[in-house]
Amino acid sequence: MRFLLDAEQTAFVRTLDQLLAAADTPAAVRAWSAGDHGPGRALWERLAGTGVFALAVPEEYDGLGPLPVEIAAAFVELGRHAVPGPLAETVAVCALLRGLGDRGPAKEWLPRIASGEVLVTMAPAGSYALDADAADAVFHVVADGLALATGHGRVRASLDPARRLARPMGGEPLVTGPAVRDAVREAADWASFATAAQSLGTGLALVERTVAYVKQRTQFGTPIGGFQAIKHQLANALLGLEFARPLLYGAAVALAGGSPVAGRDVAAAKVACGEAAYAAARTALQLHGAIGYTAEYDLSLWIGKATALRTAWGTPSECRARVLETADPAA
Repeated sequence: MRFLLDAEQTAFVRTLDQLLAAADTPAAVRAWSAGDHGPGRALWERLAGTGVFALAVPEEYDGLGPLPVEIAAAFVELGRHAVPGPLAETVAVCALLRGLGDRGPAKEWLPRIASGEVLVTMAPAGSYALDADAADAVFHVVADGLALATGHGRVRASLDPARRLARPMGGEPLVTGPAVRDAVREAADWASFATAAQSLGTGLALVERTVAYVKQRTQFGTPIGGFQAIKHQLANALLGLEFARPLLYGAAVALAGGSPVAGRDVAAAKVACGEAAYAAARTALQLHGAIGYTAEYDLSLWIGKATALRTAWGTPSECRARVLETADPAA
């Protein structure tokens, strides 16, 4: 199946690309990984001004959505430019609060998320929260329901140094009951979906940067990009990403239509985008040689991100298992 963005969606993507290209995101990523959130927060405010975060917030809470196709398009660009911060987790919190409705703190938090006034993150039960040290609110799942953390444990880095993880601590349950379980499951699907989009964008950036590099690097007096073996490796990396793209937008359509099997479509997109981006990272690393390992070289930021996103919000094995579940939505 072929998916094409309409003129308005294409213009939105172009606006994001121009904004992020001028923002020096590698510097913001390095500052973020060192615990300096200033440049990253400034970038988030500019993104909020374009409506990126409002895409996941319903209109009744001052948002524009939820609009999964637009979220996919936007998050591909965020991945291409390696924007730091709890991006997928923000989408997850929005889905969580939507699912809880008036029984939860939606009225308090969703308008502020849409405007970019606050930065939020989410942690599943017993798990880490991404960027808890930068967030204004950490929503975490506890045995009795959903709680708002009052603190967090020691911060640790993941494979991507800009993904700072910590266990949320404290907080009384905000909402309890069976509705929380259903809302959490829905939130996890949206987080996995947003992560898939980021992965696709990260992989595309790796291919783009590697193509530019092999055109410049010479061996035996000629650019190595002219060698057939190099062309084949890059073509294979790009094919993997382009085959994953329809699965991403297929999942977006399923989410938009409220399909009972949308979760499995999301899982298929997550594993395809994550594996394709990881393959692109390995290709980029090989074709750059030893320089690809260098932390000071910008390529390493995308390699680390592709590797970390591959297992975030659903490992490849977990996603494959879900895709293979019975077709009965009640199962």
